[in-house]
Amino acid sequence: MVIRMDNYQPVLNDVFHALADPTRRAVLRQLNRGPASITELAKPFDMALPSFMKHIAVLEHSDLIRSRKKGRVRTCTLKPRKLARAERWLAEQRVLWEGRTDRLAQYAESRASKEAKP
Repeated sequence: MVIRMDNYQPVLNDVFHALADPTRRAVLRQLNRGPASITELAKPFDMALPSFMKHIAVLEHSDLIRSRKKGRVRTCTLKPRKLARAERWLAEQRVLWEGRTDRLAQYAESRASKEAKP
């Protein structure tokens, strides 16, 4: 068996790290509806703004969001391209594991039919 390292592994590490936190996932869900200010994004969470900004920094570092400051308002926008890469990786894994489970099921069925024969 050959194990290949994906050329976009560091990108996936950052994306999955960002997605590992429920606060950050909630921010992404909120941004899925459209751009929003930091104030709007932080409103549902019971945390200090500096703590919330750490979540924004992780999302920006993973390139899942972009923020732009205009005057005193910083607005965030979703950047779905990196999510699409993670989705492709998950789809590849799904195909791989479905193939393995199909072969295991076939093996188990053939063993059962052999054992059932007198």
